Amino acid sequence: MAEMDFLRDLAKKTLTVPIPSTKLDHYFWGRAQRLVRNVEYICQLPEIINANLPIDRFCLIAATYFNDAGLADQFKKEKNGTKFSVNGGNDDELMDICAQVVEEKLQPHLDQARIKKIIRIIAESNSHLTRMTEAMILSDARNLDDMGTTGIVNELRRYIIEGKCVSDLLQIWKRKIDYGYWQARLKESFRFQAVRKVAEQRLSTAKYFMNQLEAEIKAEDLEELSIHSTFV
Repeated sequence: MAEMDFLRDLAKKTLTVPIPSTKLDHYFWGRAQRLVRNVEYICQLPEIINANLPIDRFCLIAATYFNDAGLADQFKKEKNGTKFSVNGGNDDELMDICAQVVEEKLQPHLDQARIKKIIRIIAESNSHLTRMTEAMILSDARNLDDMGTTGIVNELRRYIIEGKCVSDLLQIWKRKIDYGYWQARLKESFRFQAVRKVAEQRLSTAKYFMNQLEAEIKAEDLEELSIHSTFV
């Protein structure tokens, strides 16, 4: 327990990004906490337990906490004047940066075998071909975070950073619906059926949210009120 508490504190420091006016950006830390909760509950699913899949819980949780360590590191450098792509740039480069950060932060505290396994879990969680149980669980946890209203909030944050507006978010969402993007994600992005079902439920809620957003952007409620008032 003490080891996990230490790991959590170290991850929080690693993922917290200083911003102007002596404030701190906790976005990556908040996301890490969500992903860890996802991972912990996925590990308890009957689908996982009944399959007797080998799971190194410590390394899995550590990999989940440090999943965005590379991206957080790049945000810190950007705040110090180094430019980089908000989208993270090249995935291989970002994974290399993540591995370097994990090595740097964990090397004084964990043996090399554990560190290598943590890095491997993060790397393989980005591969559709992996058969590593911990990597599949992390992948499902991360993909689930993209599927519902949390995914919408994540996208909105990115658009705001890029100087876009709420209408842009709506247009991209509708385009994804038209091209079957979300259905493809549901089909291809999840290894465990139970998690896929939760993702379907979250997507349904997200669709309702986005329909309401469109109505508000178009002021459809006011339009309806105005039309009714005309005939009073």
